Amino acid sequence: MKLFKISLTVLVTIFLISCNNKQPSKTETKAGKIEVVTPADFKEKSENQIIIDVRTPGEFAQGHIKGARNINLFDKNFIEQFSELDKSTPLYIYCRSGSRTSKASKKLAEIGFENIYDLHGGIINWHKNNFPIIK
Repeated sequence: MKLFKISLTVLVTIFLISCNNKQPSKTETKAGKIEVVTPADFKEKSENQIIIDVRTPGEFAQGHIKGARNINLFDKNFIEQFSELDKSTPLYIYCRSGSRTSKASKKLAEIGFENIYDLHGGIINWHKNNFPIIK
């Protein structure tokens, strides 16, 4: 029984560490650059830029970053909603925890967006850093 508890504890610890282990980083793709940035960098650099929240409309309504536009990753027209944007203009994107943003960033780089900035840890990390959320 003691071995089971120890094994379970180790397994849970490994799972928790791996769930949000995406550290700020930079990825160069054939089409462009995806950079995972800290909340402080995101706040500083995204001012007067295009900010995209890829969460669902319900999540967006519960609170979002000031100036963000909601384009739901799960919407069947997700990619089409970016057609009006200049692909050389930097995009600052986020979700709840960073998982959906990673998927969205890859899709956007594939269609030619050159500079994508992904908020490390999503709006959860933004909130942990005491940055404002608009409701």
